[in-house]
Amino acid sequence: MSYKWIDEYLLAKKGVEKDFKEEWKWHRYMISGKLFGAILNYKDERPMITLKCEPSFGTMLRENYEEIIEGYYMNKVHWNSVFLDGNVPEDVIKQMIDMSYNLIFDSLTKKVQKSILS
Repeated sequence: MSYKWIDEYLLAKKGVEKDFKEEWKWHRYMISGKLFGAILNYKDERPMITLKCEPSFGTMLRENYEEIIEGYYMNKVHWNSVFLDGNVPEDVIKQMIDMSYNLIFDSLTKKVQKSILS
């Protein structure tokens, strides 16, 4: 399954900035400088996306999909990585992206949130 739609989906969210961290080879997606997603390659060069999730939701996903692992180079409790060459349904990845965005957005000050939404 192709996941080329992911970049567009991430960038369509309000206030999202994208950059490329050369030394890590990561495409990073941020809100007000705070990371909420990254597209990168695993050590075996398999493409993956790393996203923040509620801990219980992340655990459930890892139990149900072998292509979802604890966050690669991230906090293992809050972050999860999805191999993009696997069979994780698009709606599951969208749900993970939405959750990650919302968790980071909600952590911003009300003033910053308001400026993003206006």
